[in-house]
Amino acid sequence: MEPLSQAERVDALDGLPDWDHDPSRDAIVRSFTFDNFSQAFAFMTQVALLAEKADHHPEWSNVYNRVDILLTTHDAGGLSDRDIDMAQAIDALVE
Repeated sequence: MEPLSQAERVDALDGLPDWDHDPSRDAIVRSFTFDNFSQAFAFMTQVALLAEKADHHPEWSNVYNRVDILLTTHDAGGLSDRDIDMAQAIDALVE
């Protein structure tokens, strides 16, 4: 697994307008806000199923109705195609 090149990273992030690059972690991050805890937890359950299937697990936290997600590929030492694919799959859950 290789990290994305600078050009690949720019292209990938252009396609993920709701995600922000965290250069200190070479990761992408996004916060999701729901109406209540139950909706946030249901979303996390859906993401967990995606993550298990892809064998690529996010770093995340949940406080009441908010879910914060960070994606990076530790084996690649930074952002990889796996993170972009996971972000796109997560985004599809909330569209």
